[in-house]
Amino acid sequence: MLRVLKKITQNKEMKNLSKIKKANLLGRGGACFPTALKWDMVKKTKSEDKYVVCNASEGEPGVKKDKYLFEHHAEEVVGGMKLAIDFLGAKKAYIYLNPKYYTKFKPKLEKLCEGYPFEIFKKAHTAGYIGGEETSALNHLEGKKVEPRLKPPYPPINGLFNKPTLINNVETFYDVYLIENDKYEGRRFVTINGDCHERGIYSVDENKTIEEILKDTDNYPDFNFFVQIGGDASGSVLNFEQ
Repeated sequence: MLRVLKKITQNKEMKNLSKIKKANLLGRGGACFPTALKWDMVKKTKSEDKYVVCNASEGEPGVKKDKYLFEHHAEEVVGGMKLAIDFLGAKKAYIYLNPKYYTKFKPKLEKLCEGYPFEIFKKAHTAGYIGGEETSALNHLEGKKVEPRLKPPYPPINGLFNKPTLINNVETFYDVYLIENDKYEGRRFVTINGDCHERGIYSVDENKTIEEILKDTDNYPDFNFFVQIGGDASGSVLNFEQ
């Protein structure tokens, strides 16, 4: 039996942000900033040089969704970055990688990035959790001390090398690719672990409550419990009644 699969191909250059605006996509890195607004800010800032950065530092203990995306959807993630490069006329793009991910995924990503001005950058072990903050990542890329910058100015106006810079999370670029190729279904990835039955990475409706997500994934405990949101080391805590 032969199974014919349609190859994922790059759409023609994205002309505007109408699809992203209609999808109301929020950044998947945690800040939930409107993606179309950020892209528009970089687009409108006048500069001969602009940059695109994919923040794949994923330093929060227990969080593994970026790893999952590189394992199963790397082509779509890079495709979203290519859309950004073309849309902004960017000089260069960086994939800022967690050191473990760098070792595991660099060869695969290099092949996908061929033909575009990409650099695969290894985040230092010493950069730690703070190295995942967006301006700390920009300092790291510039070879400076890995620490947050004072804001404003913000990266879309004054980012990498003091130039307009689009920095988004891995999942954000993945979603942009889906949106531009009419495959987006309003879903997002969550990592579930701890005292539960079915640990792992799940694609869920972005409007689902935590209670619904736990029940849909067969992870709702039969004892009193609390949920920590945002990683094993920090984040909001809700009890089972909340």
